[in-house]
Amino acid sequence: MNLKKIALFILIIASSNVFAQKDGYWDKERATTKELIVSAGDRVTFKIEDLPLGTTEIVYRITLLDENQQMANSLVSVLKAIPDPYGIGQGSAGAVFLMSKISGDDTCTYALFTSNDDAKKYIIDGKTDKACYAQTEPLSKDAKRLSVDKSSCLSQNSNTIWFAFQSKNWFLNQKVVLEVVPWVNTVLSRGWDKDNKNEIISLCKTSTLAQKMANSDDFCVCILNKIIKQYRYTEFQKLLAVEKTKAYKDFGNACYKDEDISKNVYSDLRKQASLLIKQQKYNEAIPKLNSIINDGKATALDYSSIGYCFILTKQYGKALKFLKEGEKLDDTELLVKLNLAHVYLISDDYSEAKAIYKKYQTQNVTDSVSWKEKTKQDFTVFQKAGLPSKDFEKVLKLYN
Repeated sequence: MNLKKIALFILIIASSNVFAQKDGYWDKERATTKELIVSAGDRVTFKIEDLPLGTTEIVYRITLLDENQQMANSLVSVLKAIPDPYGIGQGSAGAVFLMSKISGDDTCTYALFTSNDDAKKYIIDGKTDKACYAQTEPLSKDAKRLSVDKSSCLSQNSNTIWFAFQSKNWFLNQKVVLEVVPWVNTVLSRGWDKDNKNEIISLCKTSTLAQKMANSDDFCVCILNKIIKQYRYTEFQKLLAVEKTKAYKDFGNACYKDEDISKNVYSDLRKQASLLIKQQKYNEAIPKLNSIINDGKATALDYSSIGYCFILTKQYGKALKFLKEGEKLDDTELLVKLNLAHVYLISDDYSEAKAIYKKYQTQNVTDSVSWKEKTKQDFTVFQKAGLPSKDFEKVLKLYN
């Protein structure tokens, strides 16, 4: 039973390590390991290896060694047992785990700088006011974790750090071993920081497809995710203008066809068209409805709405064409039938119009509006718009 429990525990630990490492990795290839000799009572600075793009944390270890002492194990080898930097940050126990197993009797103070000029100034005056971190109490060994969100030593705009040491041995040279290992966030290592992402989103929002939508956030995020997956930021920036345009177009078309996004797109277009119709801006509503129809996403009601707009802009041939298409799509949609009757009436085909008006006069065009009531409402609008109205009264008398 105990063996089973142990096996299960090992399996859980192994699984958690795998999942934890999905977000990033310890970059041992660009780790810094440097043995520095500091003269008695002197100060020295050292620039570590440039931190790789996407570095969000670093772990460093400082160990002072006596003559002929060697490190028991490297910091890289210690970190192999830790799947991510957050395990180190859980209090002092994590830092103690990183400590070297040996150190000498010597002590030193140290500071970290993000500027070469500030580090050089420290050599001259020993002041740490420009340091992003300073250890002013002498010690023989130390280990720390620094992260982007909690330390000014790390930022997306800077990729290097200068370590500065001051010997507290006033008679003999000191041997200081400095080890630094960066933690690289997998996503950020591709160069897509907040500013770069916003650049893509801003460009997306000016696109023709995005401007069809009342809210294009989901659409633009979809395009951004596809670009991030396909390109590193530097790769995308190197594309020719025509290549970028094609990428936007291809990814935009793919996102536009996404079921959830397309539903929102066409819903937005319908809302915009409905508002324009209420405002009597029929010429502006027509392109919105046409966009839905051209994409093959129209309902019979969309055909009814565009037919209504064509009637009010006195484009009766187009109105008849689109209303006939709507009728084929749904022969039971009475708003299509009513607008067809209107087209026939205004086009001087009273007999065709009369047959439709009489056939459906006892029904409702919606759950709350009757056929007769909607006819009267439309005739009022038509008269204000200056449409031919000589037969309006004849139709209304049919209902009596």
